[in-house]
Amino acid sequence: MLYTFHSSILNCLLPQLTSPRLAVRKRAIIALGYLVLTCNGNIFSELMEHLLAELKRNESTSTTRTYIQCIAGISRQAGHRTGEYLEKIIPLVVRYCNVEDDELREYCFQAFESFVRRCPKEIGPHIPSVMGLCLKYITYDPNYNYDNEEEEEEMMETENGEDEEQESDDEYSDDDDISWKVRRSAAKCLEAIVGTRHDLLQDFYKTLSPILIGRFKEREENVKADIFCAYISLLKQTQPIQSWLHASDAGGKEEIPLTMLQNQVPNIIKALHKQLKEKSIKSRQGCFSLLTELANVLPGCLADHISALMPGIIFSLADKSSSSNMRIDTLSFLHVLLCNHQPEVFHPHIKALLPPVVTCIGDPFYKITSEALLVTQQLVKVIRPLDKSCAFDAKPYVKDLFSGTLKRLKAADIDQEVKERAISCMGQIVCNLGDHLSGDLPPTLKIFLERLKNEITRLTTVKALTLIASSPLKIDLRPILGEGFPILASFLRKNQRALKLSTLTALDILMKNYSDSLKPAMVESVLTELPALISENDLHVSQVAIVFLTTLAKVYPSALSKISGSVLSELFQLVHSPLLQGGALNAIIDFFQALVITKTANMGYAELMKQLTSPIYASPGGASVTLHKQAYYSVAKCVAALSSACPKEATRVASQFIQDVKNPKSSAAVKMLAFLSLAEMGRTMNLSAQKELKTVILEAFASPSEEVKSAASYALGNISAGNLKEYLPFMLKEIGSQPKRQYLLLHSLKEVISCSPADGLKPYVEDIWALLFNHCECTEEGTRNVVAECLGKLALVNPSQLLPRLKKQLSSGSPHARSTVVTAIKFTISDQPQPIDLLLKGCIGDFLKTLQDPDLNVRRVALAMFNSAAHNKPSLIRDMLNTVLPHLYNETKIRRELIREVEMGPFKHTVDDGLDVRKAAFECMYSLLESCLDRLDIYEYLNHVEDGLKDHYDIRMLTFIMLARLSTLCPNAVLQRLERLIEPLRATCSTKVKAGSVKQEFEKQDELKRSAMRAVAALLTIPEVEKSPVMAEFSSQIRANPEMASLYESIQKDSASLPTTESMDMN
Repeated sequence: MLYTFHSSILNCLLPQLTSPRLAVRKRAIIALGYLVLTCNGNIFSELMEHLLAELKRNESTSTTRTYIQCIAGISRQAGHRTGEYLEKIIPLVVRYCNVEDDELREYCFQAFESFVRRCPKEIGPHIPSVMGLCLKYITYDPNYNYDNEEEEEEMMETENGEDEEQESDDEYSDDDDISWKVRRSAAKCLEAIVGTRHDLLQDFYKTLSPILIGRFKEREENVKADIFCAYISLLKQTQPIQSWLHASDAGGKEEIPLTMLQNQVPNIIKALHKQLKEKSIKSRQGCFSLLTELANVLPGCLADHISALMPGIIFSLADKSSSSNMRIDTLSFLHVLLCNHQPEVFHPHIKALLPPVVTCIGDPFYKITSEALLVTQQLVKVIRPLDKSCAFDAKPYVKDLFSGTLKRLKAADIDQEVKERAISCMGQIVCNLGDHLSGDLPPTLKIFLERLKNEITRLTTVKALTLIASSPLKIDLRPILGEGFPILASFLRKNQRALKLSTLTALDILMKNYSDSLKPAMVESVLTELPALISENDLHVSQVAIVFLTTLAKVYPSALSKISGSVLSELFQLVHSPLLQGGALNAIIDFFQALVITKTANMGYAELMKQLTSPIYASPGGASVTLHKQAYYSVAKCVAALSSACPKEATRVASQFIQDVKNPKSSAAVKMLAFLSLAEMGRTMNLSAQKELKTVILEAFASPSEEVKSAASYALGNISAGNLKEYLPFMLKEIGSQPKRQYLLLHSLKEVISCSPADGLKPYVEDIWALLFNHCECTEEGTRNVVAECLGKLALVNPSQLLPRLKKQLSSGSPHARSTVVTAIKFTISDQPQPIDLLLKGCIGDFLKTLQDPDLNVRRVALAMFNSAAHNKPSLIRDMLNTVLPHLYNETKIRRELIREVEMGPFKHTVDDGLDVRKAAFECMYSLLESCLDRLDIYEYLNHVEDGLKDHYDIRMLTFIMLARLSTLCPNAVLQRLERLIEPLRATCSTKVKAGSVKQEFEKQDELKRSAMRAVAALLTIPEVEKSPVMAEFSSQIRANPEMASLYESIQKDSASLPTTESMDMN
């Protein structure tokens, strides 16, 4: 509505900025802030030109202040538009910083802060000068002398007394002193710089950190709080990234700031430790927040300073005049301190520290009690650590700790959190100090039994009992086992998953450590509950339940005969499930091995084998339909496990499998199982006694069934890995002489290289290498990929010799050979640290040069290799991004020359040969978001995301996910680009499919719209997005259109049910 009036509104507001009344100026600035959100480009530039001209004129300091405030206000509201004017604005603001006017200086720093937060890219070049000004003025305190801190109090009084009379007019007295506002705005600006420029961390520790530490003595409470905030922000930026991605980067660049910080810790403590006993609560809270952050960033760094900190901690805990928040902050710092340091450093201070903490447990305010119980639990571990021997005598402190906690444990009418923490804390006391409790132990355990019966406290109690049962002090739990065991068994029926899992863990520990105190009836009560827990619907619960069964088989075998058929039948059903893998499968294998050794009736080797394999042998023709391929692998692994536990039976079974394969009447399913079982057995046992094995496998390579062929190839590989001397030369000879079976034989070779230890392979490396190189120019892409995987995994055996050979191949004339070599490098990169990493880091640049290869396919595999590095081991490529990124971005462009038309009967069909390469490039961009965000120029990156939003279906799907991720990772940058990003999203959400289209086309469009709407939902979570006119207009369009509105609502529901933001794994 107002759009047409924007120009006249502007003309009416500008004169108000020079109004004699300051309140009017202030309101005019607010109004202009709202105007710049929605006005068009011409009006915005008219306003900015006017402000710049007035600033240059500098008629009076008063109006200059107003204009700087106005620019800061506009930048806060519409930072993305202010960016292009910064080059002209900054020099003017810098000039006014040096004018002797504190209010003007304050507004200058507020303007700088808003530029740093709102226009991070454009302010980049000016950061050094802005930071210099901040550091200069954060110490600007003309009316105060900090040098002689000791005699400061008396001196200040007399000086002021003498100075009053001779003060000239241009000096000002303490009452008019507003220099603190300058210091505060400089501190806030520094906080903004630190928070947005992770890349300058080392410079911050060199220049900024010492100055900030020097200013911890600031006399104005509010300024000091902001200085602390700035330093905390610096510590947060230094926090090492806790993830597997950067585990491989350790020892690299991440370490330098941490070392610099470590060296400054003594100065920080020196500046803070006296303030911990000051009257001002705000100062003390600031100190504790800073110290908490410090202890988290550098665990162990305060070990030498505990004696300096203790008096302050005890003072704040015991000080009756302290507010409750003060004590909560002190306790939470103490908790972090105890968790992050070695127990020994606290032992000299326990005597002084314990009484105030125990007093806090008795505090009437529940939040203090709750924090104090957490601290006490940690203190118990400190005064008597169970994982190492310790000379400290804990005995004198047990009584206080115990009685303080017991009072809270007994109370029934108490806050839920306090109840839970009292249970955990008492659990820790019994676990670490149970041998000092003597007569108090049985009644305390009885209380645990009561808490176990209560629905609200049962989960916490189960965890506490697990802790007590695993204590090396062998606490006597007989008083509660009889009644407690059936209660625990009943929890296995409950719906609460966390309770089931914790209970199974508790039962497992009790079974291990207290089997002689258990009666058969107690164990049976648990066994009846187990069948219901073993199912493919929840593999994790199944796994924990099977681990319990394994423990049972080892320590209480007499109960096994009671395992009703139902537990075993559930187990076999699970083995035959397509979902079984990983931990649950390993648990089943362990259980079968433990079970078969016990020689329990009806559960011997023969019975178990029969049950395992019967579904495959039972139905001659249809077996391959009933069981999924994964089930064959699971059964084979179980067969091998049983055979290794009963070596006497193994040879007979192996011969039986060979007969099954030779029998022409055997179904494909039986043959497949036989080969897979021989493979699993051959990996760990020597099958050289089976003379027919080689011929049987080679004959199977000609089988009509693909499944049997691949199982035979897998068998040859694994059997060879178990007996290299006999089988590997035979395999290499076959690969050389059998061109038709090459693909299967190469797969066998891949298995050998993957499974064999490096030392075993070394004698054969040269022969294998020569053989592989003969095949690396094969025209068949499938064969080339297997060769590449073999080359890559073989290079890991002897990297220093083999990696240079791969590098030499890069100059080969054939594109096929180059693509094989680049793919081989992809297989040398894994997410675990390896000896090859250092060598790879040195030469990966040469392999990445293939991103500029003339051959399209070579560029595609080079991108796949780059993506693997970005995803699994970013340290390899982080330092090369400046040279690599331009080539990566180059591959995201649509190439007209690669698009061709194909005639299919009467229809013409366009084919884009460049699509796969583009897709690979966008996948790399996504991986870089997760692992190398700090090395990307996010605005350049967004340019290519914008192009992707208008590309082919597959690429749009990818860029929608990237956009959603960017909204959480760098919301400010996305805000600046909103106008350009919204258009393609709006276009996708409002497309209509042609009426006569096929069903797939409808489904495709639906999926695309859904994905686009997810991106929109993510954009709407960005703070302050509602200020963008484009976004406001689009969201009202969504609300007005019923189809879009219902789609948006369903996405909101989906995201509410997901625990974390949707992230995509693309390895």
